[in-house]
Amino acid sequence: MSKKTDLRDFQQDLAARLNQAEEREAAAALLCVEAGSERWLLNLSDAGEVVPLPPLAEVPRTRPWYAGLTNIRGTLYSVVDLAAFHGDPPTPRNGEARLLLVGAKHGINSALLVTRILGLKAPEGLKSEPAPVDAERPWAGERLRDAGGGLWRRLNVRPLLDAPRFLNIAS
Repeated sequence: MSKKTDLRDFQQDLAARLNQAEEREAAAALLCVEAGSERWLLNLSDAGEVVPLPPLAEVPRTRPWYAGLTNIRGTLYSVVDLAAFHGDPPTPRNGEARLLLVGAKHGINSALLVTRILGLKAPEGLKSEPAPVDAERPWAGERLRDAGGGLWRRLNVRPLLDAPRFLNIAS
């Protein structure tokens, strides 16, 4: 009987270690998104859920980059067009546009409207590039270049959600 218990404990421990390894691997990957003219990298733990673009309810007297409100499974989310927020033209509302539900981890029902999702990248394939600190955009982290020469910017979600400009949607 004790051998069965030991085998069961071994199997449970092995399953737990495999899950932890998968979680570490997933946490190491970066979600790649395009928003207007910029390409951003987000930690998967900050990315939250990605959903196809649902109908958005416009909110009067808000900034042009504020896309509106949407209902995702019974929860209202405030939606910010990330491209327009950074001064680019508004994101086209087409089949490629997606919402990133970035605020749930931080207790905020906030979503980012992005042009499209570009997949995942391993951080090992990226090289950091020197860039001046952008005091206007503290959420814009380090600049990274991939093996193909593409330029990326790390999106630090918490500073974005805390930024007074992001929080002040009134026009």
